[in-house]
Amino acid sequence: MQSQVNFTSQTDETASRPSLWTAFSAAQSSEEFWNGWLALQCSFSRGVVQGVLVMAGGQGAWNPVATWPATGGDPARLVEVCERVLDERCGLLLELEPADQTSGPIAHYGIGYPLLVDDQLQGVVALEVADLDQAQLTTAMEQLQWGVCWLEVLHRRHQSALEGAALARLQSSFDLLGLVLSEEHFEGACQSFVNQVATLLDCDRVSLGFRSGDHVVVRAISHSADFFKQINLVRAIGAAMDEAIVQRCDIVYPAQADGETAVLRDHKQLSLQYQGGAILSLPLFGNESYYGALTLERPVDRLFTADEVELLRSLAALNGPILEAKRLNDRLLSTKIFDAGHSQLGKLFGPRFVGRKLLLIGALAVVLVLSLAQGDYRLSSDAVVEGAVRRVILAPFDGYIGEAPARAGDVVTEGALLCTLDDRDLRLERLKWRSQKSQLQRQHQEALAGHDRARASIITAQLDQAEAQLQLAEANLARTSLQAPFAGVLVSGDLSQRLGAAVQQGEELYELTPLDAYRVIVKVDERRIADVQQGQQGSLLLSSLPETVFPFTIVKITPISTAEDGRNYFRVEAHLEEVSPHLRPGMEGVGKVFVDRRNLASIWTRNLVEWAKLWLWSWWP
Repeated sequence: MQSQVNFTSQTDETASRPSLWTAFSAAQSSEEFWNGWLALQCSFSRGVVQGVLVMAGGQGAWNPVATWPATGGDPARLVEVCERVLDERCGLLLELEPADQTSGPIAHYGIGYPLLVDDQLQGVVALEVADLDQAQLTTAMEQLQWGVCWLEVLHRRHQSALEGAALARLQSSFDLLGLVLSEEHFEGACQSFVNQVATLLDCDRVSLGFRSGDHVVVRAISHSADFFKQINLVRAIGAAMDEAIVQRCDIVYPAQADGETAVLRDHKQLSLQYQGGAILSLPLFGNESYYGALTLERPVDRLFTADEVELLRSLAALNGPILEAKRLNDRLLSTKIFDAGHSQLGKLFGPRFVGRKLLLIGALAVVLVLSLAQGDYRLSSDAVVEGAVRRVILAPFDGYIGEAPARAGDVVTEGALLCTLDDRDLRLERLKWRSQKSQLQRQHQEALAGHDRARASIITAQLDQAEAQLQLAEANLARTSLQAPFAGVLVSGDLSQRLGAAVQQGEELYELTPLDAYRVIVKVDERRIADVQQGQQGSLLLSSLPETVFPFTIVKITPISTAEDGRNYFRVEAHLEEVSPHLRPGMEGVGKVFVDRRNLASIWTRNLVEWAKLWLWSWWP
């Protein structure tokens, strides 16, 4: 009995298929499209008892959007088929239990097929069919597979429309952004923005305001450069903007049936006071705060649609931060400084920003410690070690270098040979005067034997002269070997590369200093020389001996400064209290002279304070 009813219904549905096509083609909404499609799909297959179309909803929900027939069906019988198709994401054929006992041996089957768009599951369609053989079931599955393509076309059409609308909004936003960026000043940018928005959304008036304190101040009204004279209008628009910012939502007036519930008192007052109309207010949000609002007005017969609200959001999101940046940049310098100080104080003494508060507490603690604690004031300067005595070894006469076994840096003992001079000329000269002396002695004896007193006197004088020259030659021969007068280290002098070279009398050959007597030369900057006095104690740390600190005492302050590296220094001599065998003349390091004990803050800020005093004095009239 049930099978006969189904077949009769199927025959009637086939007869009315043209009307179904007409209804399907004339569908104006998604619901009409889905119902028309399901009716057509059921009319194409034999033995269809009922059908259901399930589509994806929000937050992972699945909702039945169309059923066939409109009445008398039992969609619950197809729930299992839909769930299996959703899980397995493929077409399925399941055998169903008979709807009642009167159906007899007629078999009932559930056919399901998923709607996949770009590998994303968007829905599922399920049909219950009866009394079909294997070939008919295959045909029914193929027809269902082909029919699902219509749903994919609808989905892609909707997706294309959404993408087109988004692209149009993006294009409009970028065009408006270019217009705003082309303006150099804030006022011009605001005016261009509201004028363009008014033209784009066909509004009678578009107003833009920014927060100043607790209220919004209107800064631009479309197609109105001098709007400040309209005090009541500006005040009403500002109140509407405040109303939107306080509620932190977009406000559309008159309120839409499906819109959010909001207080519309100021918007209603603005609409009634100024000829009535539709109003849209959009708060501007950025940097975790609402900084302004945008209000649009037009006649009440042209209410604002959801697409227009979305477009305005895109325009505001892209251009609002640019306008806010221009506003902040165009403020007076004094205003910028005040706002920056107020913002920082708010972060320091307001909620959150724990790191800033801890940093402030730490800085205050450091200042308190520096103001109360005292420390040793030590004057640091570059220092160099010199020998207490410097003995210069000079060339005793004009000659040539013979041997030079010693060179700079050698440690020598007392009497050690430093170098020798060539003595061949001196030996010849000594031989010459010895021979001449012997001749003069014979001549003197002959003169005495001949009783020639005058000649004897002359020869006696010549003998004295020869004796003097001979003694000079002997003395020069004795000085050809230069020896160390005391034990020490050679500071300078290297004659090993000058063997055979000529030297002149008085030419410096070596410089020798003892190893047990040193002095420290501290280079004190002219700005700190007033702090240094004789008798002050200090310590020296050398670069070559960083593990040892040498104490010293100031013994002499040279009153003449020398320029070095663009700075003036005074030469301060100090006596080393301890002498190490590792010390050598010329070693450099850092010397610290203890001056006194004073406040730590004054020690660490002395250079800054003195620089400030000098700068102020140089500029003070």
